Amino acid sequence: MSKKRCPSTMQTPAGIPDLKYIGSGYLFSSKEKDILRALAGQTAELAALPIEAEKAKLWKGHNDLKVKHPLVFIDPENGWNECIPQDVIQCCDPLARVWEMLLRKQIYWATVLKDDRPIDRYFDVPYSFSDTGWGLDLAKHGGEGGGSYKVLQTLRNYEEDFPKIHYPKIVIDEHESAVVMDLAHSVFDGIMPVRRKQSWWWTLGMTWDYINMRDLQDFMCDFLWEQDWVHKTMELLTQGVLDKLDFLEEHGLLSSNADGTYVASGGFGYTDDLPAPETLEKVTTQDMWGFVDSQETVSVSPDTYGEFIFPYHKRIAERFGLNCYGCCEAYEPRFKYVKQLPRLRRVSVSPWSDWSSVPELLGEKYITSIKPTPAHLAIPNMDEDVVRRDIRNALTLTQGCFVELIMKDNNTLGKKPQHAARWVEIAREEIARL
Repeated sequence: MSKKRCPSTMQTPAGIPDLKYIGSGYLFSSKEKDILRALAGQTAELAALPIEAEKAKLWKGHNDLKVKHPLVFIDPENGWNECIPQDVIQCCDPLARVWEMLLRKQIYWATVLKDDRPIDRYFDVPYSFSDTGWGLDLAKHGGEGGGSYKVLQTLRNYEEDFPKIHYPKIVIDEHESAVVMDLAHSVFDGIMPVRRKQSWWWTLGMTWDYINMRDLQDFMCDFLWEQDWVHKTMELLTQGVLDKLDFLEEHGLLSSNADGTYVASGGFGYTDDLPAPETLEKVTTQDMWGFVDSQETVSVSPDTYGEFIFPYHKRIAERFGLNCYGCCEAYEPRFKYVKQLPRLRRVSVSPWSDWSSVPELLGEKYITSIKPTPAHLAIPNMDEDVVRRDIRNALTLTQGCFVELIMKDNNTLGKKPQHAARWVEIAREEIARL
């Protein structure tokens, strides 16, 4: 079987393969099915090992604020393209290639990275759907290959362009969804349980959506010169998100994330403080982890965040049973507002945060989701002493708290995929010193 380079298997900077199934014939060859079944068999065997159940138990105790043993997780994100290069993928059909990549990543996590990510025994199939967006679609210059880009403003004049914004509508392609699900059953039945599971959002923080219409420079200026419009726009975005959540609930489209699902900007969802997924006939947002962030407003004052962003974040967070806050922004300047989020449980402590603030501000009340800088892994010759010092500093300053070490935002591993596994090893060595 000839190999071909297929964009649908390339990982984005967020580590998410293209799952739109564009170009798939939904008719895998017998050889492709054999490849997928063999990989599924390996994944199922790994998922059945006792260590995977132990990982899930650790995450549950950690998330429920009962176990203080630091947990470790790495997602190479765009670096997956170096860990599992395209020429490793054997299937030809675009969808088969996506599924092959997903399975190979599971195996790589278990056998090479060896972090605390639980290997799931299920093969999850998302819906095929379209989203109408906000009406002013993202336009950008650059961004090729996952690189940087400049937003080309579509919300140029509030008076003229604001009426063009509308709530996003999700349209499920029932036929294609059923075809893909049937295909998954035909490939994996008897090896891995197949289930429908969809993640409909990463963050519900909304400032990302706002900037994708307004662009960053004018968005920042609007806090001074267009304050009424900022509130009007945030109100519209909030109502749009709430309307979307209502739709997903009413139509039974939500999946519980209180399991091995990656939640927010770090960690996995196992918890006894939300209903067990297997007990739910119909999932509501109250059964789930929610997540808001506003890393895009890191340059504004805490009180500006508190006035223009936080009230809308709070309304979104009220919908969820447990909540997470933050990604790359420093949490501590605005924590006087963030701590008011209902049922807040996980807080991102980024490389730009003052880690020494954690015992006082987060203590034993919240999960401390530490994000060591990925820059050290991005160069060909990783300085292990620097990496070790970074991790040791984080663990020393936050000792006695509920800590997770999350390595993410890796746009590259310096063409040295072994950096990822070595980072995990160093983290474990430093945890053992505690």
